[in-house]
Amino acid sequence: MALCVRSLHYSGFSRQILKTTAVFSKRHISERVSSKSEPRSAPQTADHVLYTQEHFALKDSLRKIIDQEINPYVDEWEEKGQFPAHRIFKILGSAGFLGVNKPVEYGGLGLDFSYSVAVAEELGSINCGGIPMAIGVQSDMATPALARFGSAELKKEFLLPSIMGDKVACLGVSEVGAGSDVASIKTKAVRKGDEFVINGGKMWTTTGSQADWMCLLANTSDGPPHKNKSLICLPMDLPGIHIARKINKLGMWSSDTAEVFFDDVRVPCKNVIGEEGMGFTYQMLQFQEERMWGVANILTTMEKIIQETINYTRERKIFHQPVLHHQVVHFRLAELQTEIELLRSLLYRCTALYIKGNDVTKLASMAKLKGGRLARELGDGCLQYWGGMGFTSDVLVSRFYRDSRLMSIGAGADEVMLSIICKYMDTLPKK
Repeated sequence: MALCVRSLHYSGFSRQILKTTAVFSKRHISERVSSKSEPRSAPQTADHVLYTQEHFALKDSLRKIIDQEINPYVDEWEEKGQFPAHRIFKILGSAGFLGVNKPVEYGGLGLDFSYSVAVAEELGSINCGGIPMAIGVQSDMATPALARFGSAELKKEFLLPSIMGDKVACLGVSEVGAGSDVASIKTKAVRKGDEFVINGGKMWTTTGSQADWMCLLANTSDGPPHKNKSLICLPMDLPGIHIARKINKLGMWSSDTAEVFFDDVRVPCKNVIGEEGMGFTYQMLQFQEERMWGVANILTTMEKIIQETINYTRERKIFHQPVLHHQVVHFRLAELQTEIELLRSLLYRCTALYIKGNDVTKLASMAKLKGGRLARELGDGCLQYWGGMGFTSDVLVSRFYRDSRLMSIGAGADEVMLSIICKYMDTLPKK
């Protein structure tokens, strides 16, 4: 179902993708691609500030997978509290969507980060927040540091199968007493010979109960908190790793979230990503891509919520006229759509600067802050216009209301984003 671009380098991708139309992955049967995919108007690539025709071709290919392999089953997976990560990731990996900006020699497409943003936007077409979030952990949260700083041996063992969808990855950073305050984590990895012995635990681990390996942040020395941490590739089947429980959550129901404990877990020292003691720095770099990815993903969903609200309020009547015809309603929806477009512009500017090698910490933090707040505002505002139906679990707007609340908490809470922005503005009080 994917365009055959896996083996192409970036320069070749531009030339060949336009010649390739409906060439599908061997994992799919061509006749399954039907007219169920929603029709799209021809993309105005000449007028787009960031995307080319190749970006839109990638998005269209992904949309077919979403319409055929994911959306028909979302309600079932939401009810079960878990989606089949290995099956879905294998489909996406075979089609090239789990390593869009990763090295070609490890199964990626070798494209720049703007293509990851395009993929994240399209994943917003999935009818829930949990599955896109889990896909994002696999492609843009647990693997960037490994791809950038990991040894060839680690990349072969962990990155390659993650990109191909043969292994499910999770990210082990947050703990009960250390969420957004990453420097305060307590999990320790003590060196004994050529191994680290790990003790501690991780909380709110996305796909933790299904994962084959964890990108673990742990203290590997007693030095300063920003220089004593390392990222470690940790196989999840090692003795001493215990999945304590699957956590029941307000939203993101189809994505399983685990609490994980480590009891004298032994892992080779060679499993450290990059330089020992640089884990905090590597994780901060991973956060930038994670935050941009999260903003891109929620843009599409917010647009869908507005459109569904327009459709519903056009049909639903109150006081003998459609709800939409009340000025307060259509004006408010216009305001929310305007806010979406402003956020999109910030994201595209941030992405364009990032792929040119600029530090976008401030802009990414601003986008993350605005995305979280807008999602809450939009979810609450649109749900209101659905009346009693909005308070049921039968409509997408109520699912969005639950799922999107995480945007202001995960990958750094709003207050942390504000602190980062203030740091760049030089307005934080000196310690």
